[in-house]
Amino acid sequence: MSSVRRAGLAAAIAAAPLALAYRFALVYRVRAGFPRPEPPRIAPSELGLPFESLTVPAPQSSLAAWFIPARGGSRGPGVALVHGWESARDRTLPLVLVLHAAGFHVLTVDVRGHGANPPEELPVSAGEFGLDARAALEALLARPEVTVGAIAGHSMGGIGAILAAAADPRVAALVATATPADPWRLTRQTFRLANLPIPDLVAYPLAWLTTRVFLRPRGHTVESISATRAIARYGGPALLIHGDHDAVVPVAHLARLERAAREARAGVTDATRVESLIIRGGHHSWLYESPDYRRAVARFLARALGGPLEPETAGDIAAGVPATRIGVLEGPVRAIAAEPGRIRSLAGIATPRAIRALPDATAPTLDEPFNPLALAP
Repeated sequence: MSSVRRAGLAAAIAAAPLALAYRFALVYRVRAGFPRPEPPRIAPSELGLPFESLTVPAPQSSLAAWFIPARGGSRGPGVALVHGWESARDRTLPLVLVLHAAGFHVLTVDVRGHGANPPEELPVSAGEFGLDARAALEALLARPEVTVGAIAGHSMGGIGAILAAAADPRVAALVATATPADPWRLTRQTFRLANLPIPDLVAYPLAWLTTRVFLRPRGHTVESISATRAIARYGGPALLIHGDHDAVVPVAHLARLERAAREARAGVTDATRVESLIIRGGHHSWLYESPDYRRAVARFLARALGGPLEPETAGDIAAGVPATRIGVLEGPVRAIAAEPGRIRSLAGIATPRAIRALPDATAPTLDEPFNPLALAP
């Protein structure tokens, strides 16, 4: 065999794993990037709450939303709520009940591709959750009833809340629940949730590539949608909450977020507080069913927003609200949860039929080399 042929064969062998990894990333993007919208099943009025239906303008989109006034519409602080993946604004209503009882106005929104909004043509990522969280805050602060605004989010909505808080200095307080610390860590976790038999030595670089391919259609970067990086830029009061039995986003993500926030404030004499709470026995969703969660959120917001009630009073009232889950299960992406797992999934991804008709099927051009030292578990 000539040296040219040997070199060509070696190059083909070396390129095969990258081509297969890129095929995997494309299939992952199609399967996991498009939430299935489910319109709200109940309205706030069914829980005895006053409300107004709104359409909130957002970049390249418009969002269905509800505004729920408190205290008869008297002026005071408000909170924008951002739900998680494949959820909707009606699933935030238990927390709305809690905040309403503690005196806060609330605006809760359907993120694009979710709830009553139409399906998206491009994959949805934390970047869109961030844009829509900021749009929700803008709509909240535009209300004549609202004097100051906080933002609170769950899971992907938690990332969105952190991104919005880092981008908008008007965010007076932040509550992030069950929040993934970084997009590539979340991608790696979805491999585990789908029961894919990929060892860490392969899974971490594959997650690195898959995340970047996932974000390409909308032009996001991993760094621009990282909650860990964003929370280091936010200087206001923050409350981070996680369940210690969270199998979707492990509790270690909270530690990363908390460390990033505290390190960014180290040495700042007038730095605001970063608080954290771990709910014992808590899972990924429905942490508001815990009185400890309700008390901590209401007390924190009353302190950070200056009312409308004294922090301890707000906490006591919130802890006594009977908040229980509404609607369908929230958890991992349904397309990932439905994967058969193990070799069957990998074999299906590797077949030519899996990639047929997928857009953007050329090899990727990445701006930076893979750095395995940056991907510590």
